[in-house]
Amino acid sequence: MLIDHWPLFGLRVTSPRLELRLPTGDELAEVADLAARGIHPPHTRPFLSPWGELPPAERARHVVRMHWRRLGRWTPQDWALELVAFHEGRPVGVQDVRAEEFGVRREVVSGSWVGLEHQGAGFGTEMRAAMLHLLFAELGGQWARSVSFTDNAPSLAVSRRLGYREDGVDRDVLDGRVVESVRLRLSREDWARHATVPVTVSGLTDGCREMLGATPTPTSTPTV
Repeated sequence: MLIDHWPLFGLRVTSPRLELRLPTGDELAEVADLAARGIHPPHTRPFLSPWGELPPAERARHVVRMHWRRLGRWTPQDWALELVAFHEGRPVGVQDVRAEEFGVRREVVSGSWVGLEHQGAGFGTEMRAAMLHLLFAELGGQWARSVSFTDNAPSLAVSRRLGYREDGVDRDVLDGRVVESVRLRLSREDWARHATVPVTVSGLTDGCREMLGATPTPTSTPTV
């Protein structure tokens, strides 16, 4: 079975309304369809990459290519885990978490998107809270990082609600103009003070930990 060779297919991160996990092939097609229907309102760009503005068919293929590319390039020293968030069995968005030398640094950076039709229901906050529980309570993480445009109020609100603190400013060029992004950082201690969403994790085997560079098993940490 595929799970014997890629044990992360058995990982489940469950919050009150969502289940985060790797998708099957047919489910990945559903995620692509979701992206094709829209990930942000017209004339806005919450991401530095313009993939959300591609025509629907190209946007869908981008989602599939990105998912396959990240799986194909995976090593325990450099990985990107794209967890699809399912609500009542249907995908509502993607929560990714990426790390380099996690076994040494114990630090990740994350990003996410929610299908336009599901925005405003609090799924973005719940997805991130589930991912943070996996990081801090189960994998022994020490730091989580995120970045948002200074005018991306919803994303910044999620980060601040979960305890992130500002960690500087990035300046990039977008469509010939300078745009600023806020860097945010969350410590293990601040996460423990702000964690309120109950989360359970199953399928986190030794094989999963090895793939994530998270061995040996960390000591127990506060859970909610």
